Amino acid sequence: MSGGVDSSVTASLLHEEGYEVIGVTLQLYDHGEALKKKGACCAGQDIQDARKVAEELGFPHYVLDYESNFRDQVINDFADSYMKGETPIPCVRCNQTVKFKDLLKTARDLGGDCLATGHYIQRIVNDKGQAELHRAVDSLKDQSYFLFATTQEQLNFLRFPLGGWSKDKTRAEAERLKLINAAKPDSQDICFVPNGDYTSVVTKIRPEAINPGDIKHVDGRIIGRHDGIINYTIGQRRGIGIGGGVSDNNEPLYVVKLNPTENTVIVGPKEALSRDIIYINDTNWLIDSIPETGLDIGVKLRSVSQPQPATLYKTDDNKAEIHLAEPQYGISPGQAAVCYDGTRTLGGGWIYETAQKDNQKPLAA
Repeated sequence: MSGGVDSSVTASLLHEEGYEVIGVTLQLYDHGEALKKKGACCAGQDIQDARKVAEELGFPHYVLDYESNFRDQVINDFADSYMKGETPIPCVRCNQTVKFKDLLKTARDLGGDCLATGHYIQRIVNDKGQAELHRAVDSLKDQSYFLFATTQEQLNFLRFPLGGWSKDKTRAEAERLKLINAAKPDSQDICFVPNGDYTSVVTKIRPEAINPGDIKHVDGRIIGRHDGIINYTIGQRRGIGIGGGVSDNNEPLYVVKLNPTENTVIVGPKEALSRDIIYINDTNWLIDSIPETGLDIGVKLRSVSQPQPATLYKTDDNKAEIHLAEPQYGISPGQAAVCYDGTRTLGGGWIYETAQKDNQKPLAA
């Protein structure tokens, strides 16, 4: 129970239906002002909201101090990823480690038969009796992208009661149940990054991140200076700090690559961002096998994008290649590539390189 309306409705409905519910909230961080910020989850006021829901409905509630786990497995990884020129997704790491590993173990230790959450994703048991992960009915709230690293063993123990609902339906149930957080706004930012200022978080953890270097054009020219590659992301157009007259026809420049080894930011025209091969590692699959000839899939490269047609090739136990049917732009190392067969989530991995089929040469090593 994060303190938000989704997990509160989940717990309250299960309690109403007669299940023995134990509410668990994780205290994950303490960033001063963040404690006063509603909708951040897992700190301050949000913990109090979760506790009040449990108290009013009369089921046990525990607050577990996972700050050390969260710092080691999520926040430090977040900072290190930016230092390597990547664009991390801490919500996936949190689900992969703290929530569906550490918390799941705690749920088993408490004697729970399952762990229910307020995520918008569907768990469907197929004809073979195997649990599958499917996209939520509400496409705007679907969280399958953030849960691709869920293992089959974890999925067997997990339940997602809201996966077939819209957010409006959830809020209506919260009103019916008279929950104190029925009108609470959804969290928008990364929970431990107040006001979306991720650079201040990274530099606090890794002061050496402020390391000035060159901004280079893809043609090799040095055209400017930067104050640290953590201030840039692949595909970025605004705020690069380069004036006009650099490119032919004064066309806009985009961040094409970040090179942490040389501490350089590489910029170029939009076509320089085009990629149609994606290399992923640390993969997790919710299917039995991937054919040597490849598997036709849909792949999401960002949480808000639609799945794009592609072919998946497994290269070894921990890696895979994804060949896109049409090139995409602004694909960044550190992001996730999540694979689908229709609504079914097949799994995915972390992007570490991209390339173009015309030369098969990795362009973001």
